[in-house]
Amino acid sequence: MQIQIDALLEYFLPQPSDVLLAVEALPMEDQHVLSDNLEVSGPSNLRVVNGLDQMGRRRWMEANGNVSISYRAVVEVTRAPVSLAGKFVPPRRELPAEVIPFLFPSRYCESDRLERYAMRRFSGAVGGDQVMMMAEWIHNNFDYVPGASTETTTATDSFLSRQGVCRDYAHVLISFCRAVGIPARMVSAYALGLQPPDFHAVVEVWLDGDWHLVDPARMSAPENLVRIAFGRDATDISFMTIFGMAELNNQWVSVSELAPPGS
Repeated sequence: MQIQIDALLEYFLPQPSDVLLAVEALPMEDQHVLSDNLEVSGPSNLRVVNGLDQMGRRRWMEANGNVSISYRAVVEVTRAPVSLAGKFVPPRRELPAEVIPFLFPSRYCESDRLERYAMRRFSGAVGGDQVMMMAEWIHNNFDYVPGASTETTTATDSFLSRQGVCRDYAHVLISFCRAVGIPARMVSAYALGLQPPDFHAVVEVWLDGDWHLVDPARMSAPENLVRIAFGRDATDISFMTIFGMAELNNQWVSVSELAPPGS
């Protein structure tokens, strides 16, 4: 399936500021970037982030005044639907080195504070079945309420209020998973069929030697997602991190399926 992505971000920055962008589709084995283009208009410049960062295709930008960022891509997604039922979680001592950090508490996912509840509430299953039980509990007990959370809301805050948006749902599932020993990370994505269209946050869990996508908000199917970035929590996957002041003028995202060639 080929997915076309269009995104536009328009901001006003009253003074020169550093901005870290993460809006480009991530080339991976199950999603192939056939074409993409990132353009910025206004007083700014882009620099690709080099080094050991494997969390996404990021770019530094120095910006000031009115800035417009547009991104267009065509991505072929070859990911087939996969059931988590029966998938096992390996012992912690057998995890690959790069997976271990996703066992620990983080800024927004205080798995240590939710450990007692998770261990008791979800003790009736293991591995993939346990993840499915957790996701089901979140779906049944949370209300999706735009504006109910802020940039400081943590998984514990969301757990207590029982409401939030995709970001909050993902933080709670990640925290539950880590609390019982299942590595989990947060993923920013473009989602086909998401209403209203926007940047989306989902979860990946490490089972049977691989990462598997889960959307606890049930707003998208894993096979309809295009990953942008992944990390410990919202800190690592923000599509736009601004080190300074900024005013949002306009933002929209469009994700559509392209007709097969010759159809």
